[in-house]
Amino acid sequence: MRDFEEKPCPETAQTILLGASNSWFPIALSALSVPAKSNKVKQLVDEYWVVLEKATSVEIISAFRNIGQLNAFHDYSDQQLWDAIKAKKEGATEGEELPDLKRAEWEVFSNPDADRNGPDFKLREVVPPKGYSRFLSRVVLVERLREVRALIGFTRIESPGDLSDEPEVAPEKRGSLSRRPPEWVPASEVRGEGVFLQFSEEVLGEWLREKSTIEREREFREAHRRWRQSRRIEPADADFPGSRYVLLHSFAHVLMRQFAIECGYSTASIRERIYARSRELEGGPMAGILLYTAASDSEGTLGGLVALGEPQSLGRHIDQALEQARLCASDPLCVEHHPVRDGVTLHGAACHACLFVPETSCERGNKYLDRTFLVPTFKDGGHPFFGAS
Repeated sequence: MRDFEEKPCPETAQTILLGASNSWFPIALSALSVPAKSNKVKQLVDEYWVVLEKATSVEIISAFRNIGQLNAFHDYSDQQLWDAIKAKKEGATEGEELPDLKRAEWEVFSNPDADRNGPDFKLREVVPPKGYSRFLSRVVLVERLREVRALIGFTRIESPGDLSDEPEVAPEKRGSLSRRPPEWVPASEVRGEGVFLQFSEEVLGEWLREKSTIEREREFREAHRRWRQSRRIEPADADFPGSRYVLLHSFAHVLMRQFAIECGYSTASIRERIYARSRELEGGPMAGILLYTAASDSEGTLGGLVALGEPQSLGRHIDQALEQARLCASDPLCVEHHPVRDGVTLHGAACHACLFVPETSCERGNKYLDRTFLVPTFKDGGHPFFGAS
């Protein structure tokens, strides 16, 4: 039996059921495998790394080539291949700071380059749908993608989504996977497809400066502060995503629900990635969403989601998604919901009938949602982003 008399625990003991859903929450790190540069030899090295990581000299590369394991590198000499292998090994050991995964993904999706395309990654840019070219600056069909998901720890009682947008949970809040520092973590690899939408930074900036938008952001900020205070998460004002995130997140949910009607995948099979950063942050602004689906099969998925990103189909689906957001089956209770006055919540006009999706599909557990940011409703006031569409 452990003895806590020398250093008593300041926390209040709570009783929970053995199988309670909040007994532990996984902290999962998800990353899309995107090529950092349009370098063919580097992409090939990444693809065949299981074999090439064993190479310790140019002579071993030559031996691999002689037994037919490097047929894909017929355009490159042994020395070129060895230089690429050394660069990868040296890069893997430089520094310990984790990269900004979403920033790297954003750079690739917002600047599609056909030279980056490969067996596990393929982008194709199309024109924005008619009527939405003012709001959307770029539409990219992600015909092939690979996602790696790794379990790096867990939390108790509080989910990681309550603490931060990223899985950067404070050490004192994180439970380790093992008694000793783990040398490996469980991970899975899936392949699929998706649709990336980049919003116009100019139009978005004008909307963010509107008085009604600023006022609504104050309400969300206060709800955010009270939510964290009630759960003793310090500092209470930290990690507020802002109106930019609420808009993009709400749009991702209405479009995800609409896609599920026709693409052949259930809502629970579609996942979101929200790219929302302001101009003040390092690296410049980000404003975009990626809706994607993936499967563990080696061939991935069958293209049903990508087909909906073609201009004619996408315009029709955005029209229907925004039309559905104007009126909810739970109105007027839903549209009049206030994030602060109606209890401490982290959503405005949103509920299971209009915006909520399965929590496996949402990166923030159905928080920071408000359809009044998107379209006019019968509630007075506000300046919805798509009000002029």
